[in-house]
Amino acid sequence: MTVDIGEILTRELGAAAIVRRGSERLEDYGRDESPLGPFPPDCAALCESREQVATVLRLCAEHGVPVTPRGAGSGMTGGALPIHGGVVLSTERMQRILEIDEADLVCVTEPGVITGQLQEAVEGHGLFYPPDPASLGFCSIGGNVAENAGGPRAFKYGVTREYVIGLEVALMGGESLRVGRRTAKGVTGYDLVAGFVGSEGTFGVTTEIVLKLLPNPPAVSMVLAVFPDVAAAGAAIRTLLGRGLVPRTMELADRTSIDHVRRKSRYVFPAEAGAFLLIEIDGEPEGLEPLLGRIGLVCEAERAIDLLAAEDPADRRALWEARRLISPSLKEAHRYKISEDVCVPRGAIGEMLTRTQRIAEQQALTIAVFGHAGDGNLHVNIVCDEDHHDPAVAARLDAAVLRLFEDTVALRGTLSGEHGIGLVKRDYMQLEQSAAVLEWQRRWKRMWDPRELLNPGKVLPARPKACHE
Repeated sequence: MTVDIGEILTRELGAAAIVRRGSERLEDYGRDESPLGPFPPDCAALCESREQVATVLRLCAEHGVPVTPRGAGSGMTGGALPIHGGVVLSTERMQRILEIDEADLVCVTEPGVITGQLQEAVEGHGLFYPPDPASLGFCSIGGNVAENAGGPRAFKYGVTREYVIGLEVALMGGESLRVGRRTAKGVTGYDLVAGFVGSEGTFGVTTEIVLKLLPNPPAVSMVLAVFPDVAAAGAAIRTLLGRGLVPRTMELADRTSIDHVRRKSRYVFPAEAGAFLLIEIDGEPEGLEPLLGRIGLVCEAERAIDLLAAEDPADRRALWEARRLISPSLKEAHRYKISEDVCVPRGAIGEMLTRTQRIAEQQALTIAVFGHAGDGNLHVNIVCDEDHHDPAVAARLDAAVLRLFEDTVALRGTLSGEHGIGLVKRDYMQLEQSAAVLEWQRRWKRMWDPRELLNPGKVLPARPKACHE
């Protein structure tokens, strides 16, 4: 007899918390920002409390129903897609910031709080939460924790994991745990927090998050440096880093990326612009002007064709606009876009860009590259105007992705810098990790979720297989 899990959850949580099959809204819970789907679930449970989350996990465990945790649905790798149906457990209604402690530099929040709104709230107290994913205007802090999100400021300040010091999590079956701490230091027991952060909702569902905060930097300045090609921009990166400069952001974009935002950006790019660096620094006001001068001199020496400094927040937002417009502009301009986020050692950025262009030529595809040059995290966007369902076109796209990952690993890089693995990259994991490492991760997953009902089919390939199978 088939279980009507929607009816069971409606009796426990109330009809207002459940989106049922047949509703137009339900299809939205079968999509995220990846090119996959839709995978409509049987129903979606819109939880408002830790008790409701635990109830959903208990009842689904009792009836053997798979559960897919979901934040804002902004993920790029299919991590929140209910590929086995069942229940989507959404934390989008858990939107309370529970505490901002200025003395202890701590924030306690529910997972559904939008990241940008959390940043604004803590900045109102003179504090600073550094992780800044590009989707901060609509992604949720719970999703950031699940994916270990990064962003441009990760070069100086690190990614989400560096700021999550405590968690309340609900496990499959309904048990709740508090792990981690609230103090600035703590080495009591194993670091379970680090294990949950970045586990992509496969271990448990976050219901409360304790974040470490920093004092807000007193001043911020920026330089936009435009170069004739990525080789010149890469040389500037090497020189700046070689001189010990640690900006809070160092963003790179290539010619294809620039061409897609020329008509939208308030900054008018020179016709010969082949790459740009967006370099942001922060600190005490008196120290920023000489630092801007040093950055400018290095960029000029490395063939920069235009330099523009900005200190006023409105001017900085205008320059950031060009960077943030790249991904949506690519998606708008082309029928199909694959967004990868490989990460290579900083010294290999130039070689990675060369190899990426070679892939584009070999597969007759357009590839735009931008990303966080300071930490080697490159967003490689493969775009296509042909029918990507056509077997020949699909084969070229698949070949391009496989070669991109092979080249990344060959350069001692990693398959994902911040988007995670999810479903999109799951079957490429064996390119980077050994069979033994993958098996130990499977065992770890089964420890938290023995029946593999929680976000099943994500992160780890189901079985070992040849890389080119």
